[in-house]
Formats: sequence, C-alpha cells, structure tokens
Amino acid sequence: MKDFVKTMLAVICGYVVLRIIGFLFLLIVLGSAFATGGRTRITKGGVLDLDMSTFTLAEQTQEMPAPDMMSFQMGGMLPALGVRDAVTTIQQAASDPSIRYILLRADGMSAGIADVEELRKALQAFRLSGKPVIAYTESPSNGSYFLSSVADKIYMASQHGGNNMLIGISAQLTFLKDILDKLGVNVQLIRHGKYKSAGEMFIRSSSSPENREQNQVMVNSIWKAFSGEMAQAREIPVEKFNALIDDLALNFPEDFLANGLVDELVDHETLVAKLCTLAQVDEVKHMHLVPFVDYTLSKVEGSLPGRTNVAVIHVDGDIVEGKDYVNVAGDRFVQIIDQVRKDNSIKAVVLRVNSPGGSVSASVKIRSALDLLQKEKPLVASYGNYAASGGYWISNGCQKIYADATTITGSIGVFSMIPEFSEVTKKVGVGMESVSSNKHSDMFSLMRPFDKAELAYMQASVEDIYDSFVNLVATSRGMESARVDEIAQGRVWTGADALEIGLVDEIGTLQDAIAYAAALADLPSSDLYKVVDYPEPLTFFQELMLQLGQTTEEPTILSGTPFAGLAPAVTSLKANEPGKVYARLPYALDIR
Repeated sequence: MKDFVKTMLAVICGYVVLRIIGFLFLLIVLGSAFATGGRTRITKGGVLDLDMSTFTLAEQTQEMPAPDMMSFQMGGMLPALGVRDAVTTIQQAASDPSIRYILLRADGMSAGIADVEELRKALQAFRLSGKPVIAYTESPSNGSYFLSSVADKIYMASQHGGNNMLIGISAQLTFLKDILDKLGVNVQLIRHGKYKSAGEMFIRSSSSPENREQNQVMVNSIWKAFSGEMAQAREIPVEKFNALIDDLALNFPEDFLANGLVDELVDHETLVAKLCTLAQVDEVKHMHLVPFVDYTLSKVEGSLPGRTNVAVIHVDGDIVEGKDYVNVAGDRFVQIIDQVRKDNSIKAVVLRVNSPGGSVSASVKIRSALDLLQKEKPLVASYGNYAASGGYWISNGCQKIYADATTITGSIGVFSMIPEFSEVTKKVGVGMESVSSNKHSDMFSLMRPFDKAELAYMQASVEDIYDSFVNLVATSRGMESARVDEIAQGRVWTGADALEIGLVDEIGTLQDAIAYAAALADLPSSDLYKVVDYPEPLTFFQELMLQLGQTTEEPTILSGTPFAGLAPAVTSLKANEPGKVYARLPYALDIR
C-alpha cells in the first residue's frame, strides 16, 4: 500500500511539474511576442501567407490558448482567429501597397463550415482589388479545395503521396440503444416534433425516417452550395464535377490537372520561383512571406478608434443556465445585453449566433433582454455555423437575419430526456428504496421509470413550450402559426433552404450584418465607427485557472483588448438536471 501511495504521489507531482514547465515555456514565448510589440514589418515584396494550418478559424480571436499539457506535448496548440478579424485583415491587405498577393494554403484547416464560406467571400472581394490569390495544395479535402477554388491560380504538389479527400460530404449518425439495453439503462425521451432528433440516439438502433430525411436534405443542400461554387470557379459543369467525385476520378495529382481542377503541378523549387516572380523580386531572400496571424495582430492594434460604436454580441456555444464563463450562460448574457443597451456610445447591435441551443429557460431570459435592447437600438442577427433550436429562439425577433448558405438553423422543437437506472442497480446488486412525502416525489430520482401520469406531466410541459416557440416565431417573422408548425417539428435547415421558407432574410456575412446595422442607426458612411465585441473572452490566466480546476473572478463585461483567451464550449445536457426542457441540435458539423 505504501508503494502504491508513493507511486501515485510521484505521478501527481510529475504531472504538476509538466504543467508548470509548459506554463513557463509559454510565458517565455508570449513575453518575446509582447517585447516586439506584436508588430510585423513588411517590405515592398510582401506576400500575405494565409496558411490555414497555423490557426483555428473561430468566432472570436485569442493569441494563445492556456496550456493544456496534452495539446502542448502533441504540438497542437494553435491560436484562434476570429472570422471578423480574418475578413478585416483580407480587406486591409487589398489596399496595402506592401502586399503583392495572398498565398493561400488551405490544407489542414480547422474551421466551421459557414466560417469557411465567409472567408471565401472575403478572398473573392480581395481579387477585385486587382491583386491575385494564389493557392497551393498537397492534400486537397472538401473544405480546403472549396476555399482554394476561389484563387486565380491553383498549384498542386507534383509528387505522389498526398491524401486526396475531395470525395463529397457525409454525416455519421450514432445510435446507442442496443448497448444501453445491455447495460440496463432506460432513456425516457419526451419531445415535440417528428424531426426533433436530439436524444434519438439513446432510444433507437437506427434513424427514424424523418431523421434520415432531414439529414439527407441537409447534406445535399450543403454540398449543392459547395459543389456549385467550386464548379463555377473552375468553369466546369457541375454535373461533370459531381461525376468526377462519384467515379473517384480524383486520386492522383495528374487527375486534378487533367480535369481542370488545378492549373499546374509543381515541385518545391518551381513553386518558389513562381512565387518570387509574382512578388516581383529576383531572389527568394527578397520575398517577405508575412504570416497571416502576425499581419492581423499588427493591423488590428493599429486601427483607429471610432466616435461611435456598433456592438457585436457573440452567442458562441451551448446555452446554459447561470453565469458559466465557458458557455452562453443565461444570467451572464442578460447582464452583457443590459450593459450594451445602457451604453450610449453604442448605436447599433449585431447578434452573432453560433449556437446549437440548449436550455429553454436560459433562452427565454436572453430573448427577453434582447427584446428590451431592440426597443432602444437597431438589432440585426448574423448566423454562423449554427443558429438552431435555442439559438434560433433568441434571435428570430431581430430586425433582419443574415445567414450563410451552409448555416444550420431552424430545429424549432423541444425535448426533455431523463435516463433511469433501476435495471442497472439490479444487475450490480444494489438495492434502492424511496421514502417520499407525496405520490410523485421521487419521479426525478433516476431510479425508476415514469408512470403514465408523470409522462403526461412532462409531455404537457414540452407541448406548452413548443407552442410558445411556434407562436414566438410566427409573431416575429410575420407568419401564420400553422405555417411555422409545418416547417418546424424540430427540423433543421441550411441557410439556403431557410431563406426559401422565410426563417432568415438574406444570405450574407457578418460584415454585411454590421453594415446594415450601422445603416439602421443612420451612421453616415463618413462616420468612422468602431466595432466592439462582447462578451470579453476569458483572459489567458482565467482560462488557465479553469483548466487547473480553480474558479475565476468574473470577467469584466465591457470589451477592452482585441485579443484575449477564449475557453472551449462544452455540452450542457447533463444527467444531473432531470426535468429540464431543451431546445438543442443533436450534433455538431465540422468541414474538412
């Protein structure tokens, strides 16, 4: 026993030492960056190097995450760059005489599907400045080629060995009923909406017909948006492009060249020579390859303050109760929204939604605060990768809703999910008894199934909230409740399809939403307004304390610096919250 204790102490001490070493190393790295002021000096032959493998494209920017030791040891620590900052950087590069062109290297990117769509549109606009976008790829995937296809020229590595994954998109659905049955776990799902599939994985062994239908339609819609853009950019009929995908005809670099998907196959020496020629320099030592993140830091720090502000409130993550610093916590966001409402320097607000939803009660609080704000200031919504269920609940009342074509939205439906473990306790030989004051006092004990009266009680709650959701959307969107119910039922839609059925107003970017909000506030084009982001992300040290299991002081509500730490979102559906009703998507999508 003593040897075991000694071993455990040694393991714990070793882990703590590694955490401290990693932390000190990062302080040295950050200190070095701060010492140089984060500035990037650009010479005449500057080339903006948009290497997507060097950062994560996210909703808000952070310079460096707190040191999670696993990712630190695996070399996986990447800064997160906000999509608005990335788009602004590209806009500024278009008018910067020191930047000749953009070198786009999209392989290995980490980004949401709609965020990639917005970045691609920014690159399209950059080309209108007369400067080219040059793409280079070694292992094209669905997402990386979609982004690369915007370029004036696409060069591909001539050597074989790349992992070509341009094969179309697919959604994998997981079902756990069979294994839960073996374990004796009974999941009681109460829902309204035949398409509301959140929780279905726990009660079925395969998809319901409705779930299969909505996922097929969603995948087809996303691929239609992707394939249409790629085929048009390469001047290939979309039917031929899809035939190449279906026939697995894009395996080797020569296949991409023969079918017009790239312009030339190059080795490293040839590529460098071409890049030098485009930069109008004789030797590679005279070509200044400017890292995209460094250029962003330099440009944002040098931006001029505005006389008035347009606020962007980022609803990024699961919607939960309380003052959680990691997710979209109801009480905390009500405070943020009230702060924005009372700030006289803020003339208009954009609600940037990147949320699959979550707690209904938290969504109700946030929506009420937004309704108050909209009585005093213009409020416009911009949808990112997700704006579904609770995400749609809070935002459908905005004066105008912008979405990307690939945004996942809708999912107007609610559910409650309560597992019970009576069979599990029997299998492991544990006896359970309840001593209750009333007939149903132990209905949320998780140790017995609901009876008929309890199921009816829960179903009535779900039905009431569903009706409230439908009526809320009908009132906000100027639709008949029967029509909303028809397109609701928990069904998810892409932004392109949501536009056709009236759930959103326009396909457009975050920048489009900001410009429209400013116009609603009668800010003249000559007015140099400043865009400010809320909430202020967690600082590096606050995130570090969260990772170490410590509480943090509540971050200030007002945004101060443009770059700070942002902790990752986690799922909010917890087994220790029985009886809760949720409006949430059942999955997340990642494009590669």
